[in-house]
Amino acid sequence: MTEIVAIIQARMSSTRLPGKVLLDLGARSVLSRMVERVHQSKLISRVVVATTLDPSDDPIVKLCQAEKIDVFRGSLPDVLDRYYQAATKYRAEIVVRLTGDCPLIDPQLIDQTIQALIDQQADFSCNRLPPPFYRTYPIGLDVEVCTMAALTFAWHVADEKHDREHVLPYLYEAKGRFKVAQIDHTEDLGSLRWTLDTPEDYALLKEVINRLGGRNDFTWLDVLDLFRKDPQLAMINQSIKHKSMFDVEDCSTKGQA
Repeated sequence: MTEIVAIIQARMSSTRLPGKVLLDLGARSVLSRMVERVHQSKLISRVVVATTLDPSDDPIVKLCQAEKIDVFRGSLPDVLDRYYQAATKYRAEIVVRLTGDCPLIDPQLIDQTIQALIDQQADFSCNRLPPPFYRTYPIGLDVEVCTMAALTFAWHVADEKHDREHVLPYLYEAKGRFKVAQIDHTEDLGSLRWTLDTPEDYALLKEVINRLGGRNDFTWLDVLDLFRKDPQLAMINQSIKHKSMFDVEDCSTKGQA
């Protein structure tokens, strides 16, 4: 059986909303909710939280230990290296990249993205690419999948700062470099923002979970139905600009989630 490892990157030192992955969301942490949802995937063999060696991330490790979640500590600024080292440790053959600020992540979408990689014999698959690329799924349902061979190649040769911080751009930023499979929704919903990066995002997610009765077994279509019934929901965080893959931070003290 192919070892398919989901690696969720998470850190406490987010610049726009520090400590966001451990914020309370329906009587449990954002990260706990997300890990449970990823475990609902039918294809993933193991779920690992990849955090950093920085002492500020000790609370993430403590949470993972308390909840018996696999956790790996690696580089703060070089997130690509963190992924490679974690994937190597857990002997991944296929790597699913997720970020810890997506508590509404959908296990069926994860499986569809993994299946696209397998069916098309691709090196990399996704259900969205970051700006300036095109997307049809709401921000916050983001899934990237790659073979261990492709991750290893990128780890060896990628040397641009955004490639190291955003993990996998090397696999898709130059057309034809690797075989890429992207799944798209029939309707363009790419302007909807369901991720957690600002206080406005947090307010929206709390409202969504509240309207879902605190459940964690919902699908992304259940969330979409809330927005269909009440278009005002999308107004809560509509002013927030999503980051481009070329946006990088001062990694002397910080790094991407």
